[in-house]
Amino acid sequence: MNVDSAKELPTVLSFCSGYGGLERGLDLAGFEHRVIAHVEIEAYAIANLANKMERGKLLPAPIWSNLKTLPVQPFRDKVDLITGGYPCQPFSAAGERKGDKDPRHLWPHIRRHIKAIRPVRVFFENVEGHISLGLREVISDLESLGYKTMWGLFSAREVGAPHQRKRVYILADSNGVRCDRGKLPDRVGERSVAIEAQQRPEQPVVRSKVKGCGGKTRKSHWEIEPNVGRVVDGCPDRVDRIRLLGNGVVPQTAAKAWITLNKRLGES
Repeated sequence: MNVDSAKELPTVLSFCSGYGGLERGLDLAGFEHRVIAHVEIEAYAIANLANKMERGKLLPAPIWSNLKTLPVQPFRDKVDLITGGYPCQPFSAAGERKGDKDPRHLWPHIRRHIKAIRPVRVFFENVEGHISLGLREVISDLESLGYKTMWGLFSAREVGAPHQRKRVYILADSNGVRCDRGKLPDRVGERSVAIEAQQRPEQPVVRSKVKGCGGKTRKSHWEIEPNVGRVVDGCPDRVDRIRLLGNGVVPQTAAKAWITLNKRLGES
Protein backbone atom coordinates (compact mmCIF):
# COMPACT_ATOMS: atom_id res chain seq x y z
CA MET A 1 0.00 0.00 0.00
CA ASN A 2 1.32 3.43 -0.90
CA VAL A 3 0.94 5.43 2.29
CA ASP A 4 1.85 8.65 0.47
CA SER A 5 -1.07 8.41 -1.94
CA ALA A 6 -3.46 11.35 -1.88
CA LYS A 7 -6.09 9.37 -3.80
CA GLU A 8 -9.47 9.26 -2.11
CA LEU A 9 -9.98 5.64 -1.09
CA PRO A 10 -12.78 3.62 0.52
CA THR A 11 -12.62 4.03 4.29
CA VAL A 12 -12.06 1.12 6.67
CA LEU A 13 -12.65 0.95 10.42
CA SER A 14 -10.61 -1.92 11.83
CA PHE A 15 -11.95 -3.76 14.90
CA CYS A 16 -9.65 -6.10 16.87
CA SER A 17 -6.88 -5.10 14.46
CA GLY A 18 -4.06 -7.34 15.70
CA TYR A 19 -1.15 -6.81 13.33
CA GLY A 20 -3.47 -5.71 10.51
CA GLY A 21 -3.73 -9.09 8.76
CA LEU A 22 -7.24 -8.55 7.40
CA GLU A 23 -6.31 -5.19 5.93
CA ARG A 24 -3.16 -6.70 4.44
CA GLY A 25 -5.41 -9.34 2.87
CA LEU A 26 -7.48 -6.57 1.29
CA ASP A 27 -4.27 -5.13 -0.18
CA LEU A 28 -3.33 -8.52 -1.63
CA ALA A 29 -6.82 -8.86 -3.11
CA GLY A 30 -6.39 -5.55 -4.93
CA PHE A 31 -8.89 -3.63 -2.80
CA GLU A 32 -7.31 -0.23 -2.19
CA HIS A 33 -8.50 1.35 1.03
CA ARG A 34 -7.62 3.72 3.86
CA VAL A 35 -7.92 2.68 7.52
CA ILE A 36 -9.30 5.66 9.43
CA ALA A 37 -9.07 4.08 12.90
CA HIS A 38 -7.96 0.91 14.65
CA VAL A 39 -9.52 -0.70 17.72
CA GLU A 40 -7.15 -3.00 19.61
CA ILE A 41 -6.75 -3.85 23.31
CA GLU A 42 -3.50 -5.86 23.33
CA ALA A 43 -0.57 -3.63 24.33
CA TYR A 44 1.99 -5.37 22.09
CA ALA A 45 -0.35 -5.24 19.09
CA ILE A 46 -0.91 -1.52 19.70
CA ALA A 47 2.84 -0.94 19.89
CA ASN A 48 3.31 -2.89 16.66
CA LEU A 49 0.71 -0.80 14.82
CA ALA A 50 2.21 2.44 16.15
CA ASN A 51 5.69 1.33 15.10
CA LYS A 52 4.47 0.63 11.56
CA MET A 53 2.89 4.08 11.39
CA GLU A 54 6.10 5.71 12.58
CA ARG A 55 8.10 3.85 9.91
CA GLY A 56 5.65 4.78 7.16
CA LYS A 57 4.37 1.23 6.69
CA LEU A 58 0.83 2.20 7.68
CA LEU A 59 -1.12 5.41 7.25
CA PRO A 60 -1.37 7.30 10.54
CA ALA A 61 -4.68 6.56 12.24
CA PRO A 62 -5.95 6.75 15.83
CA ILE A 63 -5.95 3.55 17.90
CA TRP A 64 -8.77 3.07 20.42
CA SER A 65 -8.07 0.45 23.07
CA ASN A 66 -11.58 -0.63 24.11
CA LEU A 67 -14.16 -1.75 21.57
CA LYS A 68 -16.95 -1.52 24.15
CA THR A 69 -16.40 2.20 24.70
CA LEU A 70 -15.63 3.25 21.12
CA PRO A 71 -17.28 6.64 20.39
CA VAL A 72 -19.14 5.75 17.19
CA GLN A 73 -20.85 9.05 16.38
CA PRO A 74 -17.84 10.50 14.45
CA PHE A 75 -17.93 7.46 12.15
CA ARG A 76 -21.65 7.43 11.38
CA ASP A 77 -22.22 7.19 7.60
CA LYS A 78 -18.50 7.77 6.99
CA VAL A 79 -17.27 4.17 6.85
CA ASP A 80 -17.29 1.99 3.75
CA LEU A 81 -16.05 -1.17 5.44
CA ILE A 82 -15.71 -2.49 8.99
CA THR A 83 -13.22 -5.34 9.39
CA GLY A 84 -12.54 -7.46 12.42
CA GLY A 85 -11.22 -10.73 13.75
CA TYR A 86 -13.25 -10.63 16.96
CA PRO A 87 -12.11 -12.87 19.86
CA CYS A 88 -12.31 -16.57 19.08
CA GLN A 89 -12.08 -17.86 22.67
CA PRO A 90 -15.88 -18.04 23.17
CA PHE A 91 -16.16 -20.41 20.18
CA SER A 92 -12.81 -22.20 19.87
CA ALA A 93 -12.59 -25.95 20.39
CA ALA A 94 -9.34 -25.26 22.26
CA GLY A 95 -11.28 -23.47 25.02
CA GLU A 96 -14.38 -24.00 27.12
CA ARG A 97 -16.75 -22.73 24.39
CA LYS A 98 -18.85 -20.63 26.72
CA GLY A 99 -20.25 -18.63 23.81
CA ASP A 100 -22.16 -15.54 24.93
CA LYS A 101 -21.34 -16.39 28.56
CA ASP A 102 -17.65 -15.72 27.92
CA PRO A 103 -16.57 -12.22 29.07
CA ARG A 104 -14.52 -11.94 25.86
CA HIS A 105 -17.67 -12.26 23.71
CA LEU A 106 -17.67 -9.01 21.75
CA TRP A 107 -20.24 -9.65 19.05
CA PRO A 108 -23.11 -7.78 20.82
CA HIS A 109 -20.93 -4.67 20.96
CA ILE A 110 -19.89 -5.06 17.30
CA ARG A 111 -23.54 -5.42 16.31
CA ARG A 112 -24.37 -2.23 18.25
CA HIS A 113 -21.58 -0.36 16.46
CA ILE A 114 -22.64 -1.61 13.02
CA LYS A 115 -26.18 -0.42 13.68
CA ALA A 116 -24.93 3.01 14.76
CA ILE A 117 -22.18 3.50 12.14
CA ARG A 118 -24.03 1.96 9.16
CA PRO A 119 -21.04 0.87 7.05
CA VAL A 120 -21.60 -0.25 3.47
CA ARG A 121 -19.90 -3.59 4.16
CA VAL A 122 -18.45 -5.68 6.97
CA PHE A 123 -15.74 -8.35 6.72
CA PHE A 124 -15.08 -10.60 9.72
CA GLU A 125 -12.94 -13.63 10.59
CA ASN A 126 -13.10 -16.28 13.29
CA VAL A 127 -12.20 -19.90 14.04
CA GLU A 128 -13.84 -22.99 12.51
CA GLY A 129 -15.63 -23.70 15.80
CA HIS A 130 -17.70 -20.56 15.22
CA ILE A 131 -19.76 -22.52 12.67
CA SER A 132 -21.34 -24.65 15.39
CA LEU A 133 -21.46 -21.92 18.02
CA GLY A 134 -22.34 -18.29 17.47
CA LEU A 135 -22.29 -17.97 13.68
CA ARG A 136 -26.07 -18.35 13.35
CA GLU A 137 -26.51 -15.38 15.69
CA VAL A 138 -24.03 -13.27 13.70
CA ILE A 139 -25.72 -14.02 10.37
CA SER A 140 -29.19 -13.40 11.83
CA ASP A 141 -28.12 -10.09 13.36
CA LEU A 142 -26.52 -8.87 10.14
CA GLU A 143 -29.58 -9.75 8.08
CA SER A 144 -31.85 -8.04 10.62
CA LEU A 145 -29.77 -4.90 10.05
CA GLY A 146 -30.39 -5.11 6.31
CA TYR A 147 -27.22 -6.85 5.09
CA LYS A 148 -27.01 -9.59 2.50
CA THR A 149 -24.54 -12.04 4.02
CA MET A 150 -22.13 -14.68 2.78
CA TRP A 151 -19.75 -16.84 4.76
CA GLY A 152 -17.22 -19.50 3.97
CA LEU A 153 -14.53 -21.73 5.43
CA PHE A 154 -11.03 -21.11 4.06
CA SER A 155 -7.66 -22.59 4.94
CA ALA A 156 -4.06 -21.44 4.72
CA ARG A 157 -3.19 -24.63 2.83
CA GLU A 158 -5.37 -23.43 -0.06
CA VAL A 159 -2.98 -20.51 -0.59
CA GLY A 160 0.24 -22.50 -0.35
CA ALA A 161 0.98 -22.77 3.38
CA PRO A 162 2.12 -26.11 4.86
CA HIS A 163 -0.57 -25.93 7.57
CA GLN A 164 -4.39 -25.90 7.52
CA ARG A 165 -5.35 -23.03 9.85
CA LYS A 166 -9.01 -23.12 8.81
CA ARG A 167 -10.95 -19.93 9.43
CA VAL A 168 -14.50 -18.73 8.89
CA TYR A 169 -14.85 -15.49 6.94
CA ILE A 170 -18.04 -13.43 6.81
CA LEU A 171 -18.79 -10.74 4.23
CA ALA A 172 -21.99 -8.71 4.40
CA ASP A 173 -23.20 -5.93 2.14
CA SER A 174 -25.92 -3.31 2.54
CA ASN A 175 -26.04 -2.42 -1.17
CA GLY A 176 -24.81 1.04 -0.25
CA VAL A 177 -23.06 3.29 -2.77
CA ARG A 178 -20.23 5.06 -0.89
CA CYS A 179 -17.67 2.37 -1.62
CA ASP A 180 -16.14 2.67 -5.11
CA ARG A 181 -16.71 -0.95 -6.09
CA GLY A 182 -19.51 -0.96 -8.64
CA LYS A 183 -23.19 -1.63 -8.12
CA LEU A 184 -24.23 -5.04 -6.84
CA PRO A 185 -27.52 -6.72 -7.77
CA ASP A 186 -30.56 -6.05 -5.60
CA ARG A 187 -31.00 -8.11 -2.46
CA VAL A 188 -32.65 -11.50 -2.80
CA GLY A 189 -34.83 -12.13 0.23
CA GLU A 190 -33.68 -12.45 3.83
CA ARG A 191 -31.25 -15.31 3.45
CA SER A 192 -27.57 -16.06 3.64
CA VAL A 193 -25.56 -18.45 1.55
CA ALA A 194 -22.81 -20.64 3.00
CA ILE A 195 -19.80 -21.10 0.78
CA GLU A 196 -17.53 -24.07 1.24
CA ALA A 197 -14.27 -22.96 -0.35
CA GLN A 198 -12.99 -25.57 -2.77
CA GLN A 199 -9.62 -27.03 -1.95
CA ARG A 200 -6.94 -26.27 -4.51
CA PRO A 201 -4.29 -28.88 -5.31
CA GLU A 202 -1.64 -28.86 -2.64
CA GLN A 203 1.01 -26.25 -3.35
CA PRO A 204 4.65 -27.29 -3.58
CA VAL A 205 6.62 -26.53 -0.45
CA VAL A 206 8.93 -23.56 -0.87
CA ARG A 207 12.28 -24.03 0.83
CA SER A 208 14.74 -21.20 1.16
CA LYS A 209 17.50 -20.25 3.54
CA VAL A 210 16.83 -17.20 5.68
CA LYS A 211 18.56 -15.57 8.59
CA GLY A 212 17.03 -16.06 12.03
CA CYS A 213 17.02 -13.36 14.71
CA GLY A 214 20.14 -14.90 16.21
CA GLY A 215 22.00 -14.61 12.92
CA LYS A 216 21.92 -18.33 12.17
CA THR A 217 20.77 -19.61 8.82
CA ARG A 218 17.68 -21.79 8.94
CA LYS A 219 15.29 -23.29 6.41
CA SER A 220 11.88 -21.77 5.84
CA HIS A 221 9.09 -24.04 4.67
CA TRP A 222 7.13 -21.05 3.39
CA GLU A 223 9.24 -18.07 2.47
CA ILE A 224 6.45 -15.57 3.01
CA GLU A 225 5.94 -16.59 6.64
CA PRO A 226 7.10 -14.03 9.23
CA ASN A 227 10.65 -14.59 10.48
CA VAL A 228 9.71 -15.84 13.96
CA GLY A 229 10.95 -19.27 15.02
CA ARG A 230 9.19 -21.74 17.28
CA VAL A 231 12.28 -22.24 19.45
CA VAL A 232 14.40 -19.76 21.35
CA ASP A 233 16.59 -18.08 18.72
CA GLY A 234 17.49 -14.78 20.32
CA CYS A 235 14.39 -12.86 19.22
CA PRO A 236 13.32 -10.11 21.63
CA ASP A 237 9.67 -10.19 22.73
CA ARG A 238 9.40 -13.72 21.34
CA VAL A 239 6.32 -14.69 23.36
CA ASP A 240 4.48 -11.49 22.41
CA ARG A 241 5.40 -11.94 18.74
CA ILE A 242 4.12 -15.50 18.63
CA ARG A 243 0.93 -14.47 20.46
CA LEU A 244 0.40 -11.67 17.93
CA LEU A 245 0.86 -14.06 15.00
CA GLY A 246 -1.26 -16.78 16.61
CA ASN A 247 -4.17 -14.41 17.11
CA GLY A 248 -3.82 -12.93 13.62
CA VAL A 249 -4.94 -14.12 10.21
CA VAL A 250 -2.98 -15.35 7.22
CA PRO A 251 -3.34 -12.38 4.83
CA GLN A 252 -3.27 -14.63 1.75
CA THR A 253 -6.25 -16.57 3.13
CA ALA A 254 -8.10 -13.33 3.87
CA ALA A 255 -7.44 -12.21 0.29
CA LYS A 256 -8.92 -15.40 -1.14
CA ALA A 257 -11.93 -15.15 1.17
CA TRP A 258 -12.56 -11.53 0.12
CA ILE A 259 -12.37 -12.35 -3.59
CA THR A 260 -14.50 -15.51 -3.32
CA LEU A 261 -17.23 -14.03 -1.14
CA ASN A 262 -17.37 -10.87 -3.25
CA LYS A 263 -17.95 -12.98 -6.33
CA ARG A 264 -20.74 -14.94 -4.68
CA LEU A 265 -22.38 -11.74 -3.47
CA GLY A 266 -22.40 -10.45 -7.01
CA GLU A 267 -23.89 -13.69 -8.33
CA SER A 268 -26.68 -13.99 -5.74
